[in-house]
Amino acid sequence: MKITSLLLLCLLLVPALALGVYAAEKKTKKVLTYDDLLPQPDTLPSSLTPQQPLRDDTPLVAEVRTHSVNNKIQGIDVSHYQGNINWRKVAGSGEVSYVYIKATEGEKLVDATLRQNLIGARQAGLYVGVYHFFRPNVNVQSQFLNFTRNVHPNDMDLIPIVDIEHRGRESLAAFRSKLKQFLDKVERYYGVRPILYTSRDFYNKYLSGPFTNYKYMIARYHPEVPELCDDAAFVMWQYSATSRLPGISHNVDRSCFMDNYTLSDILLPNKSSKR
Repeated sequence: MKITSLLLLCLLLVPALALGVYAAEKKTKKVLTYDDLLPQPDTLPSSLTPQQPLRDDTPLVAEVRTHSVNNKIQGIDVSHYQGNINWRKVAGSGEVSYVYIKATEGEKLVDATLRQNLIGARQAGLYVGVYHFFRPNVNVQSQFLNFTRNVHPNDMDLIPIVDIEHRGRESLAAFRSKLKQFLDKVERYYGVRPILYTSRDFYNKYLSGPFTNYKYMIARYHPEVPELCDDAAFVMWQYSATSRLPGISHNVDRSCFMDNYTLSDILLPNKSSKR
């Protein structure tokens, strides 16, 4: 009788102990969700902080081309972040000759100050260009229509810029394919190959090779000139994101030309560098 009772007690305790162990493990282990199973995005360098030295796995050619800075011609790029701009004061300062204005982003976004900046900057006598912020996770045709519906070729003097700062979650091949489709559409519409804007590190990691036949504005907020891992057409260097100018109450990005490039290298084919 005692043995039978002991066996019965053991049979009751074993399941209870197992449930206790399971409950303890469940508390300590993270429960996976659907989002945990998705591929995570790359960690990309911020365009608002100085870029870090090239990683060891970034391929560099044996001899990196040494670039010189041409500070005689300065430019800025603006968006709604700069607020209302007094373009006559900007032009009257004599510090800048050209300006790039944010036009659109992704599929639907249109910069709130696009139209007033276009009109004001051109009336003040500055050479004006526009840019689209490319989103790799958004339909290419939708982005193209957003850009071209809001900016006509006659609205600008300068070759349009495509701002590329994110790679997205797809493969590198898929990212490059989508970007090339967008660039081809922009080139056909405006009649000129767009200029590409990106950071030094982003170019060296994702754009070098398939996109060497484009002109570039490279961002790097550092005293040293950016080094690219090939001989791409490095036309402009955006060297500051904290410049101050008369007529603009907020910090503004500033750029200059590189090597022997001049304003004529970024003008639309039907525009003249003399007014």
